[in-house]
Amino acid sequence: MTAAANQSGRRPTTSRRLERAGIRDVAAAAGVSITTVSDALNGKGRLPDETRSRVREVAERLGYRPSAAARTLRTGRSGLIGLTVTTYGEEPFTFTEFAYFAEMARAATSAALSRGYALVVLPASSRHDVWGNIALDGTVVIDPPDQDPLVSELYRSGVPVVSDGKPGNCPVTAWVDNDHEAAVLNILDHLSEAGARRIGLLTGTSTDTYTRLSTEAYLDWCRRVGQEPVYETYPAHDPAAGAVAADRLLARPDRPDAVYGLFDPNGTDLLAAARRYGMRVPDDLLLVCCSESDVYAGTEPPITTLSLKPRRIGTTVVNLLIDAIEGVDSGTGVDVGRLFPPRFRTASAGPPPGTLMPTELIVRASSQRRSPRTTVSPPRPPGEV
Repeated sequence: MTAAANQSGRRPTTSRRLERAGIRDVAAAAGVSITTVSDALNGKGRLPDETRSRVREVAERLGYRPSAAARTLRTGRSGLIGLTVTTYGEEPFTFTEFAYFAEMARAATSAALSRGYALVVLPASSRHDVWGNIALDGTVVIDPPDQDPLVSELYRSGVPVVSDGKPGNCPVTAWVDNDHEAAVLNILDHLSEAGARRIGLLTGTSTDTYTRLSTEAYLDWCRRVGQEPVYETYPAHDPAAGAVAADRLLARPDRPDAVYGLFDPNGTDLLAAARRYGMRVPDDLLLVCCSESDVYAGTEPPITTLSLKPRRIGTTVVNLLIDAIEGVDSGTGVDVGRLFPPRFRTASAGPPPGTLMPTELIVRASSQRRSPRTTVSPPRPPGEV
């Protein structure tokens, strides 16, 4: 600031009122040492509960937030965790356009923030080395395909990786998934009980666990009940291809009388294709699709959907990842000692621990045959023939 500025009577651009409270301020206000403040806020040390609560109350009142730079120097961690979908490789794919991924990412972001981390959504590949330029403490990978090179490279580098989806032969730290085989069998039995005699499947060409296990469950069910499989495949990242595949499925000479679609847009695609071929839903065609979108409650007719509970999965994968980063047990029931990357684990540690989450079939009109209408004549007056 120049002398002229001082003489003009202008107030400084910064003031004590606007300065951020530091750890020393919290320690002075609480009447404790800086070390006690650090232990109280980080859940460390042997402190009386009363002291820990008082320090946290003072820190909240003063608006104290730990310095990210100081934490990095103290712990060697950046406070950043990554989230990516690698299934589609170089293909252009905005996964947040689909309800499942959007809900999962939203829950994962909230879970990360609640534990003092920020979530960074990253592309699987890029012309710029974004993965090398961002210091990540760990990464969540959604539905990794077999032998995923990105997962293998992160794991070799000692970065914890937790996958949303059974990892196959990918060397992940831990994984969370649904029981896709049980979910598909439940849907097929539901359609069969509703009167379906030839159930078809709309599935994808990718090698991710969700697509592979769901398709295998359908084929196994067909073998068990003696039905010839009726299915069409398409690249799931291409929405236009889904509509074409739905049309192909209903144009077949062995056209199904019920269909389960694995992906979010399949419900509306199949409904539109059924109308083009003059098929009534559910009278001529029963429909179920896997989706988290509320739009299917308002279609005509409303479409039965399978929910994979992405919010629960997003919260769980982030907590498992942060447990691995910090080496703490948050009561998930998973052996935290097995959550560390290979340079911290022994050869006898075995396969990575996994957690299965329940699904929910939300039954609506599209998968229930309408009961035949019964005409009831009004009572006749006495003596009338």
